[in-house]
Amino acid sequence: MVMTFILQVVFEKESVFLHTSTKRNNDHDTLIPGVIRILEKGPDTVMEWTPLSESGEHPQFLYSKKDSSMNGASHTEEDMFDPGYEPDWAVISTVGSRTRPLEDMRAATQCSTANSKWAFSLSLCELKSIRKNKPGLGWSYLIFITKEGISFPALHFHGGGTRALLKCLCKYVVLATSKKDPRLYLIYSHDSHALSQSFDELQLFDEHSSDLVSRFIQDPYAATFGSFSKVTNFLRGALRPQDVSRHRPLREMASGLDLDQQDEPGFEVITCQADLGLRPTVQRQETLTAEEWEKHLDPEGRVQEVEELKKMIFKGGLCHSIRREVWKFLLGYYSWGSTAEERKTVVKQKTDEYFRMKLQWKSVTEDQERRNSQLRAYKSLIERDVSRTDRNNKFYEGNDNPGLVLLNDVLMTYCMYNFDLGYVQGMSDLLSPILYVTQNEVDSFWCFTGFMERVHRNFEESQESMKEQLEKLALLLRVLDSALCDFLDSRESGSLCFCFRWLLIWFKREFSFPDILRLWEVLWTGQPCPNFHLLVCCAILDSERDALMNPNYGFNEILKHINELTMRLNVEDVLCKAEAIYLQLAACPQLQQSVQQILGLVEDTTPSGSTSSGTGSSPQALSPSQTHESELTDSASHSLPDSSIEILHTEDGTIESGQSP
Repeated sequence: MVMTFILQVVFEKESVFLHTSTKRNNDHDTLIPGVIRILEKGPDTVMEWTPLSESGEHPQFLYSKKDSSMNGASHTEEDMFDPGYEPDWAVISTVGSRTRPLEDMRAATQCSTANSKWAFSLSLCELKSIRKNKPGLGWSYLIFITKEGISFPALHFHGGGTRALLKCLCKYVVLATSKKDPRLYLIYSHDSHALSQSFDELQLFDEHSSDLVSRFIQDPYAATFGSFSKVTNFLRGALRPQDVSRHRPLREMASGLDLDQQDEPGFEVITCQADLGLRPTVQRQETLTAEEWEKHLDPEGRVQEVEELKKMIFKGGLCHSIRREVWKFLLGYYSWGSTAEERKTVVKQKTDEYFRMKLQWKSVTEDQERRNSQLRAYKSLIERDVSRTDRNNKFYEGNDNPGLVLLNDVLMTYCMYNFDLGYVQGMSDLLSPILYVTQNEVDSFWCFTGFMERVHRNFEESQESMKEQLEKLALLLRVLDSALCDFLDSRESGSLCFCFRWLLIWFKREFSFPDILRLWEVLWTGQPCPNFHLLVCCAILDSERDALMNPNYGFNEILKHINELTMRLNVEDVLCKAEAIYLQLAACPQLQQSVQQILGLVEDTTPSGSTSSGTGSSPQALSPSQTHESELTDSASHSLPDSSIEILHTEDGTIESGQSP
């Protein structure tokens, strides 16, 4: 049975010219007038450009007009014209939602055989990027580039409308301006579950991580880059330069365009190697004990000498018996300057807030859930991930384990707290150690939100934060060891994509469980610099330098070697080396400014990335019928049998070392 879909025009703009040769602008034979449209056809959205017929017949356009007035006078359709470069002018080129038969819509734009070859149509899911013209250089134009590397000829908007087109596209895809090239829009999917799906396809978090190596050996680029390119084109398009670009035949492309206009933004190139001097020797110190912690509290419970205390935690970590309390300060649940009484008030307020959010998803009926595909998707993904998170740890082992119930409930409640981000695979790895230490549902949730404030951009659909971190890591590594970087480049590993999982979930799968507790509390101090986690990466790579630079190693062997480091790294050794690297770089007077900015030695003048909206705001109800829940009193939280679960460890505070990879 053949399915048919009604074609709906959602955008239509005439006076869009395709320039077959930019070298002959005065030759009208090289200017082909046409119409650009965005069409909805069932689940797919298509953009097409078709030439007008030589007879000059124009299609019938239906514009949606914008009500506005200036000095009491209304503007006509002709007055309100978008040239594509005037930011304050109105957008009027969108089309009213009306259904037009396919044959009627295209009849007006049937073109001659000579021009028909220039027509094109592509699904929005095939778009990778859009390049716009430099401001002030003639008519506005756009160049569309697909995920396969095909660049279509430039479309010039002689009648304006570029902004209207881009605004319409934003309804279906995410347009992100490249930080390296403000004229380049990178296109990402709106699908909130796509990133989780790509992680799942790549099996970054599978318990049997050795399977990843075999898939890399069989087809390394398909295994690494293929899954992520379905979502963001991040690793393949942004980190690994394309060796061969596939284009339309040259005779069918707009010639004369500068080659640098079609290049993707690259990495910063360091042209001189600074003399870093000798690397100092660093020793770790003893852990901070309960007695030392108590000495830093005044009679009312305020923490004294906070910066000095953070340095002590950085140098030695925490005794396990005080982690449950100190982590709440490190993760922002408690304020360092709060009194013991003030913290009791905070706990009461945060407990009420947590259970109101929990009640939002707990009270959803099966009938409601059937109509909420996003909630079902989150629920299914969380249940699956929880069932395989740290199951070799006594705290989570066995069936019907209350720790697994809490892990599930906290992650589901986080979806209510930050529904824009929701749940992405890997978050369960970040919550697991926190829940293990706090052993309390409410405390673990608010500590987890504090952790996510630091790393939530790792899980955003655009993956811009991951790209930035890998670029910074590559820059640091080149300063430290240009020979290693050159070798990795020669083995197609210069993008450092094998460090992706390290950065995504802060080494959770690389170190043993006890070592992760130590590593995270050290990193949470913010000492001795921002981006210290990148120096941890450098320390690991530096330790493995000789093995990685094996002349017989290629991409597959390098990846296999990195993967086999899992659970074999010693956190104390890595932290010593990472701190020594920082001291070595900080003492170098010739250190490049960009590296100084990464290490916080000078002020970073680059614009900071956007943060996820809604992380500090109250969550929204799932449906209007649930709005009454926000008025529930404190007693509402006690109506659920598991609403105040707290697990008390019966052991003496020791941690089981057996963990899943």
